[in-house]
Amino acid sequence: MSNPHVLVVDDTLVDRHVVSMALMCHNIRVTAVESVMQALIVLDSEHDVNMIVSDYCMPEMTSYDLLMEVKKSPRLAHLPVVIASSDNIPGRIKKCLDGGAKDYSLKPVKSVDVPRILNYI
Repeated sequence: MSNPHVLVVDDTLVDRHVVSMALMCHNIRVTAVESVMQALIVLDSEHDVNMIVSDYCMPEMTSYDLLMEVKKSPRLAHLPVVIASSDNIPGRIKKCLDGGAKDYSLKPVKSVDVPRILNYI
């Protein structure tokens, strides 16, 4: 089996890089994009994505919006979505988990978080 492929969505370059590097240390293939719209384009064109790790707060659309798009698509609904945020807001966390997110991780995502996150693949 080839290495798992994770789509990282974050509008901040540094955060995108931190998550990508943490995943790559665990032999994960990473595609990193900076917006929900770019993520939807990747998901439409690449059929080997195994998981999405997305920042919550981004311009235009939040990762909750991305989660809703993924869950309503018959082709994508099986994909685990992990939401990362620097905000520990219980209502937002509950909304995301109730909406189908597998996890809500506080940023920065660290290398020690990766094995837990990868269990969802």
